[in-house]
Amino acid sequence: MRILLYYLILINLVTFVIYGADKWKAKAGKRRVPEKTLLVLTLIGGSVGALFAMLLFRHKTRKLKFVISVPVLLVVHCVLVAAAVWYWPGG
Repeated sequence: MRILLYYLILINLVTFVIYGADKWKAKAGKRRVPEKTLLVLTLIGGSVGALFAMLLFRHKTRKLKFVISVPVLLVVHCVLVAAAVWYWPGG
């Protein structure tokens, strides 16, 4: 269970930083992080970091695929974590 916690902390920090870097790059006119990369980071567990970054940096808030997929994935991740806590042996 501890490994899951460490993984979620790490992936959410990485996702938050990458979303922030992409916003900075957008403002600076530099080469951007591909949307696919941002969505994959969100999908593999970074939904909290993605949503927090979207709200804090006001990034990707006009893109419907982000506005819908990030909160939906957050709910899915919450359900999966709750199930893992509930069913994990010695939990």
